[in-house]
Amino acid sequence: MQEWKTKNKTMRHYDHLAPFYDAQYSEEQEAKIEAALNNTKPSQSQLILDLGCGTGLLFQHIAKSTKLVVGIDISSKILQEAKKRIKQLPNAAVIRADADHTPFQNQTFDQVFAITLLQNMPNPLKTLREIKRVARPQSTIIVTGLEKKFTQESFVNLINKAELKISTRKTDSQLKEYIVLCKKLRENT
Repeated sequence: MQEWKTKNKTMRHYDHLAPFYDAQYSEEQEAKIEAALNNTKPSQSQLILDLGCGTGLLFQHIAKSTKLVVGIDISSKILQEAKKRIKQLPNAAVIRADADHTPFQNQTFDQVFAITLLQNMPNPLKTLREIKRVARPQSTIIVTGLEKKFTQESFVNLINKAELKISTRKTDSQLKEYIVLCKKLRENT
């Protein structure tokens, strides 16, 4: 029950922020996206998931170079903002859903982005396991962790506990964020 209370509080927070989220946070979010994309490039054949997509800032960076990008967020009002952004992107879609219980089959996505998500989740390990479930074998998983929520050691331990293999790790003190590019350790999960 406590888990849902935390998620409900987060949902209300982002519903409230939605109309002015981009004005307040887009510069910071764009910098995180650019840092994450320095280590990976989506291709035309790939299906991409943006978990905790917010207003869809990632879409404008990758939609034209990928087959399909799907954004998931729990906040209906923030998704209204994302829908405005994707009107001109025929290969982008948004869905309101819980990041711990996505409506996708196992091994659906070639890349999964979770930028500025884990610090909002009541059980980040559960969220990482859901990411791992929907990621295809050999997929790329890009995750960030806010320094004020995680120490570098606790963030790396969390990624390892989820049985994801870190292939690239970057600490960005300017962004106050850890950025990791991961792969699945085991193919059957």
